[in-house]
Amino acid sequence: MAKMTIPKPGKPVRGSKSGKPIMALIDLMGRRWILRILWELRGDALTFRGLQEACGGLSPSVLNARLAELREAALIETTADGYALTPMGRELGTEFEALTHWAEKWAKGLK
Repeated sequence: MAKMTIPKPGKPVRGSKSGKPIMALIDLMGRRWILRILWELRGDALTFRGLQEACGGLSPSVLNARLAELREAALIETTADGYALTPMGRELGTEFEALTHWAEKWAKGLK
């Protein structure tokens, strides 16, 4: 089985040849289930099964692949209690709060 690689700053990524860090992040966040997994880990650590259930029954093979990508990206880690956000993963969640507020204003403006 080929080693999974994540989009990395400094290298071309899906949709961009610039190698800019934001483009690598957008590529990673655009992968199916990545945002949902990060969302479900915003609180306490979850076991594999707990995370799978929190994500609505995500298949084990897809969950394993996404967890490997998120570990390689240093956004999650394995703890004694299961999977948890790293400090960088928690910081990303904080950054997404501003985007959440913007999205809520945007949604109201579309009505």
